Amino acid sequence: MHDIKPVALEAIEACPGICAVVYYGAPSASITGSGLPLLGHIPGDAEEIDAIEVYNTKRHYYAGVKSFFAIPAHEDYHATSASVAHTRTLSFLKPLMDGPYFDIEKIWDEHTYWEFEARSVEETMATMVEEPYVNHIPTLTGGVGRRALTDFYRDHFIFCNPPDTELQLVSRTVGIDRVVDEFLFKATHDRVIDWLAPGIPATGRSISVPFTSVVNIRGDRLYHEHINWDQATLLRQLGLLPDYLPFPYPIAGEESVAHNKSFEYRLPVAGIESAHKFTNESSMESNTMLQYEYREVELGGRKSNLVSYIVTRARRLILSIFR
Repeated sequence: MHDIKPVALEAIEACPGICAVVYYGAPSASITGSGLPLLGHIPGDAEEIDAIEVYNTKRHYYAGVKSFFAIPAHEDYHATSASVAHTRTLSFLKPLMDGPYFDIEKIWDEHTYWEFEARSVEETMATMVEEPYVNHIPTLTGGVGRRALTDFYRDHFIFCNPPDTELQLVSRTVGIDRVVDEFLFKATHDRVIDWLAPGIPATGRSISVPFTSVVNIRGDRLYHEHINWDQATLLRQLGLLPDYLPFPYPIAGEESVAHNKSFEYRLPVAGIESAHKFTNESSMESNTMLQYEYREVELGGRKSNLVSYIVTRARRLILSIFR
């Protein structure tokens, strides 16, 4: 609604079963000071009216969206703003309504048990809503909807994980409808792990990669997972990144470099050190990468770092095939 007129508030307040009002739309001086707690989700930037605190009234503003941003079928629907508004509404209403409250930590732990320990596609999906989705952000893997996600779990996730896979919890934050975990994903890279490192053959290396998961619960079922990690850290631990790579752009002040020379930059990517620092802030000094610099290299006289790296890796792969 675009506005709540005083007559509407009076009618609402006259209903004893209503304990609060949540509205979406433009703010108005006429919707302040109600006898009921008010929460407004307002499209646009905050207005001067918010400079004055009003008893029982709270507003959240959503920049860059229009009035119907929370309606999924509408052309103005804005998914991320609608999701934030939904969580804020739950946080506002549930204390006033005395729930319902669910043990969302338990729901998430049950889900990961069926994923990584019992390894059951059917039971994993049973912990989720009718149309869930999962997004592994670095590799764009997962699925939207029950059928696609079931296929993904069966063919590319649950049975692709190494047998020694371990999730080491580092921290957990629990909200009204979300569980946010920091954890280490630990395993031996003894196979192609489709969702994590698609298309990369087994290296036999142990990995310990910092992860973050943001899990949304609707009611007593899991709605979606946003899983993130640093893919460069993973590749470093797998031994698939060189220390230096060619820098392809002009560098200010280096225009007089000879034609037979070029520059390489040092990759600002940590390997296992990321895991150590993730779990123990004192495990190593901070800011060591601030000392990194690019370097000048000759062309033609020797192979570039990248070419040398590729040739070395190709030779090892060929030898392993025919060994």
